[in-house]
Amino acid sequence: MLEASWGYVMVKIALNLLLRTLGNGEFAARTLVRTRRRFRWSYRPYRSKMMRLKEKYDPLEGAPMARGIVLEKKGIESRQPNSAVRKCVRVQLIKNGKVITAFCPGDGSLNVIDEHDEVLVQGIGGTLGKSYGDLPGVRYEVFLVNGVPLKLLVIGKVKKPKR
Repeated sequence: MLEASWGYVMVKIALNLLLRTLGNGEFAARTLVRTRRRFRWSYRPYRSKMMRLKEKYDPLEGAPMARGIVLEKKGIESRQPNSAVRKCVRVQLIKNGKVITAFCPGDGSLNVIDEHDEVLVQGIGGTLGKSYGDLPGVRYEVFLVNGVPLKLLVIGKVKKPKR
């Protein structure tokens, strides 16, 4: 009984202190909402979403993935301190005709992909949509070739259909 009343008193004291510091409850709630709305613009993801920046500069135009045609196979040297030739392909997107470079993940995946294949590309997962890891200028990766997952093609579970 004593504990229940003590908790009630503490809640009441806290509410009184809150109302005293904020003033009128309705007015305080309005000002809190107003300031929160104003400070949202200093939050980078909110600002870029509201200004639709990604749709303006992104070749995928804000979409999570896009279809394209392979133009050429390419080897890109990795950045320091690593030393390797990463296998990539140049892809021309069907939706807008822009040409991008896409990474081919997996051991021997470039042997599976041929020129003029239809591929599906997605973002590779770099910070803020930038390049990932030691791949300079590569922002996308191939994950589907002629409607078949690249991973299954690499391990040999599925044969690639002809286009």
